Amino acid sequence: MDKGSNEVAPPGVNINVPHSARIYDYWLGGKDNFAVDRAVGEAMMKAIPGMRYMAGENRKFVHRVARDLVAKEGITQFLDVGTGIPTRPNLHEIAQSFEPSTRVVYVDNDPIVLVHARALMISTAEGRSEYISADVRDPSSILEDRALKDTLDLTKPVGLTLIAILMLLADADDPWAKVAALRDALPSGSLIAITHPTADFNPDEVNAAVAAATGAGMTLVARTESEVQRFFGDWEMLEPGLVPVSSWRPDSEVADPKAAYYWAGVARKP
Repeated sequence: MDKGSNEVAPPGVNINVPHSARIYDYWLGGKDNFAVDRAVGEAMMKAIPGMRYMAGENRKFVHRVARDLVAKEGITQFLDVGTGIPTRPNLHEIAQSFEPSTRVVYVDNDPIVLVHARALMISTAEGRSEYISADVRDPSSILEDRALKDTLDLTKPVGLTLIAILMLLADADDPWAKVAALRDALPSGSLIAITHPTADFNPDEVNAAVAAATGAGMTLVARTESEVQRFFGDWEMLEPGLVPVSSWRPDSEVADPKAAYYWAGVARKP
């Protein structure tokens, strides 16, 4: 993508307004971002020098969750809300490497993600991968979508993933009610995986990053441990519970679990 001043966006994309998916893409070294996204991304990295590391830790969490939910919990269908720009390996690629018949529905509201949706649909012959253009602020638009109904069997357990997305909803939007609507639509045995930024570990850095984002017109909310815990409702937390993102079943010893300022956890519907 052109990095100069004459950047051209796909239809429906405002290159003068930063978007979280494109900022995240920039942190991960991607090319699907614009000057406004890079400017906000740089401002947030100035506030939090370890921001790229934190983005990477979120991706690693997704990989571990996909692996464990399939290999250890028997989940063979996923609903990934707030997908972001595809970064390989994607969730369905990890899940299908353990169970080729796994089905995944991705959801995002950024037109740039829609442009890349075909990359998200390259599935195994046995499984299926689909993309829905919808918004977590309107759970019914997700749950009533024909692609979801055609791809997932909501009478059987589903893995619902909400990775670094709920921070984009202000308290006034009642994000807890939005998540509850998604949880309520899923059957017993389903699991929910969440990561969420927090100021609990380093208030000064996180508050400065939030100020940089909100100053650019974005909504970005860091939440406390108890506020993040509320998103799981009365579902049963899997071990090790709600922990710093790097501490959720790490593949190797983590030197400083609180170096990534995110809470993360997975819970099962009774």
